[in-house]
Amino acid sequence: MSNTPHELAEEFPEHVDKIRDLKMNNNHFVRLFDEYHTLNRDIHRAETNVEPTDDFHMEDMRKKRIRLKDELYGMLSA
Repeated sequence: MSNTPHELAEEFPEHVDKIRDLKMNNNHFVRLFDEYHTLNRDIHRAETNVEPTDDFHMEDMRKKRIRLKDELYGMLSA
């Protein structure tokens, strides 16, 4: 189990400028970005036992985070 938050700027440091540009100009990216960060925060809070959850819910949240991250990366690398 990892207790490290997976912030997009840290995950994709080579795309920091593009993240900023897309946040300013692409509403779909903003919606996904916000959803990713909310989910990422929830996962981190569960991992650190601030808001514990069961293993099934944790697994579902992590899978959703991966799907969001993949979609965001696709937009960043396009």
